[in-house]
Amino acid sequence: MSVAEPRRIVLFRHAKADWPQVSDHERPLADRGRMDAAVAGRKLADSGIPFDLALCSTAVRTRETWKLAVHELPERPKTVYEERIYEASPGELVALLNETPDDTQNVLLVGHNPGIQGLAEILAGTAEGDARERMSRLGFPAAGFAVLSFEGSWKSLEPGTATLTGYWAPTE
Repeated sequence: MSVAEPRRIVLFRHAKADWPQVSDHERPLADRGRMDAAVAGRKLADSGIPFDLALCSTAVRTRETWKLAVHELPERPKTVYEERIYEASPGELVALLNETPDDTQNVLLVGHNPGIQGLAEILAGTAEGDARERMSRLGFPAAGFAVLSFEGSWKSLEPGTATLTGYWAPTE
């Protein structure tokens, strides 16, 4: 693939988690979360984006979200469970994405707020249609995702270099 072709990043927040007496990292999905994760997976499939790589936090709720969502996709991408996504700041997530090999075109990152929403906001220098307005109005609810595109190498990804091309939330 040429670095001149647009690359896409989908930032996917984990679905609604339960609050049992376990550490935050071990929190599982709630019943609503399991349902929303599958719906989000169908919406991701509807996007038509052929994911090359999924980067998923190691937290239980993100792994469960991905497991339910990926079953809805036409093809399962290579999946890497990455500890650094848990509790990561937007800057730390940009640094992680900068490590992506340049033969990778489309990446899906399954993570947590506030990092995921912050990353979407800082990467999106521009937006198509009403995607930014909807994201601003709805925030980044559990099981929501933003689609961004940019041109260049993964090492060149930095704040303001992407276009917010899509946004979906289960509350829409």
